[in-house]
Amino acid sequence: MSNEHQVLDETPKPMETEMPVPVPVVFHKYSERVLLKTILDRRDGGSGLLDQRVVVGGWVKSSREIRKDPVPAVHTGVGGEVKEGAGGKDVKCVEVFQSRIPFLRTIIKVFGGSTGHGHGHGHTKDKLESVVPRPPQPAISMLQISDGSSVMSLQIIVDSSIAPPSQLLPTGTCILAEGVLQKPTLQGKHAIELKTEKLLHIGIVDQESYPLSKKSLPLARLRDCAHFRPRTTTVASVMKVRSALNQASHAFFRNQGFVHVEVPILTATDTGAFSKNFRVSTSNFSSKEVDGEGPVSMDDTANVSLDTVKHSLVEKIKKVEELKRSDSNKEALIAAVQDLHKTNLLAEELEARSKSKSKSKAHSKTKSVKTHGEFFSNQAFLTTSGSLHLESCASALGNVYAFGPRFEADRSESKKYLAERWMIETEIAFSELEGAMNCAEDFFKFVCEWVSDNCYENLYFLSKRVDRGIVDRLHSAASTPFEKITYATAVEVLNKVGVDKGSKKEEPPKPN
Repeated sequence: MSNEHQVLDETPKPMETEMPVPVPVVFHKYSERVLLKTILDRRDGGSGLLDQRVVVGGWVKSSREIRKDPVPAVHTGVGGEVKEGAGGKDVKCVEVFQSRIPFLRTIIKVFGGSTGHGHGHGHTKDKLESVVPRPPQPAISMLQISDGSSVMSLQIIVDSSIAPPSQLLPTGTCILAEGVLQKPTLQGKHAIELKTEKLLHIGIVDQESYPLSKKSLPLARLRDCAHFRPRTTTVASVMKVRSALNQASHAFFRNQGFVHVEVPILTATDTGAFSKNFRVSTSNFSSKEVDGEGPVSMDDTANVSLDTVKHSLVEKIKKVEELKRSDSNKEALIAAVQDLHKTNLLAEELEARSKSKSKSKAHSKTKSVKTHGEFFSNQAFLTTSGSLHLESCASALGNVYAFGPRFEADRSESKKYLAERWMIETEIAFSELEGAMNCAEDFFKFVCEWVSDNCYENLYFLSKRVDRGIVDRLHSAASTPFEKITYATAVEVLNKVGVDKGSKKEEPPKPN
C-alpha cells in the first residue's frame, strides 16, 4: 500500500457511542396515545425523550396559572411612524391602538359634551371601554395530569391562546393534549414537561360539586363518592398491588403445572359447616297484600295461623255472595272481591310455607326442598369454599387450583371481617403434608418478590402514606426461610403470649 493510503487508514474513526440514538416513545396500541408511565417511570425521569412529539391524556390533579409579562410600550415617531418595542418584535394592531388611547380619550372628551370634570371622566372611561374592549392578559396554565398508569404526574404547559385557563385549572378536568417534550421551564422536581401545541379534547367539570381537591381526603370520606376513589393515589396504588398479586398467583401455579378450575358460585352443597351460608332466593313476598293495608312480608305473617285465614276466607266469600244478590252497591262489591282475592293469596302462601317446613324437618339440610315460587328446585347458597369440587378434579387432573370469591354470613364486629373475600384453594394429588407446606411457602415468597419487582413505585408511595415497613417486610418474607413447628409447639407459644387485651375473651387453644 502507498503512504497516502496508510495515512488515511490511521485516521481515527468517531465512536458510535458519541451520537446516541434517541429512544422513541411507545404509543398505546388501542388509544393512539402515550401512557405516562412510559415517560415518567424511566430511570432518567423522561429526560432522554426530549424534543419528541407525543399525545398524552389524563385528568388534572393540581394546577396553577402564571401571568405573562405585560405588552411592551409602543413608541411613535415623526409622522406617526410606529417604532418597535424594547424587545425588537413586530407590533400588532391592537398594541398600536392601545398606544393611541390617550389621544382617543381627548377626542371623546371634546365631542362627548361632558359638563363636570369628575362625571365627565367616568363617562369618558365607560365610552372608551365600550369602544375598545380590554384584551385578556396573556397567561400560561401549568397542569399536573395523571392517567393512572404511574404514581407520578406529568407537567403540561398550555398557553392561553390555545385554551383559556378557566377551563383547564379546575381539578378533575380531563384533557387530551398533543405537544413536544422539553426541559422544565421552572426548576423543580420534574425532569421533563410537555409544551402543548394542540388540545384534542377538554372535559370540563363543575368545580363546586367535584369532590376531589388538591388536598388529600380521608378514605372514609371517599366512600360517599365511590366512582372517584380510584383517582386518589392511595386507592389506585392498592388496586395496582392487588392486580399484581392476582397476576403473580396465576403465574406461580401455571409455572408449577397446576390446572386452573372454575368452581361454581351458586351451589347446593354446604361446604363450610363451620360457618353460616347466604341463601339465594328469588321469591318476592312483599307483593302480597291483605285487607288493603299495604304489602305484607312473610315476617309480618309469621304469627298468623292458616286456620284463621281460612275461616276469614269463608266469611269473605259469604259477604261477596250477599252483595251479588242485593245489587245495591257496585263499589262495595268490587272492594269485597278484591279483599277476597288478597286473602286467598295469603292463604296459598301460608299453606306453601307450612308444607316447606314439614319437608325441611323430614329431610336433611342439603336435600331437595321445593319452595313455593322459587327459581331453583333445591336450596341454593353462595359458596363458602370450592374444595369439594377441586377434590374431584384433582383425582382426574392431578394438581388443580381455584381463585374466586367466597362468602360467609357470620356476623362479626371486627373491621377485618368481610362477608365477601377472594380465596386461593389448591388440591395436590398424591402429596403429603410436607409437600403442601413447601408449596405454600414457595407461593408466598413468589408473590412477595413479584410485587416488590413490579409495583415498587406504588409500594414506595404506600410506605410513606400507610405503612412505613411494608417494603422491608416484603423483602424479608421473600428471602427468609420459614421455620416449621408442630401443632403442639404452636399451642404452647400461643398460650405463653396470651390473648390481646383489646379483643374479646377467648378460650386458649388446646392440643389435639
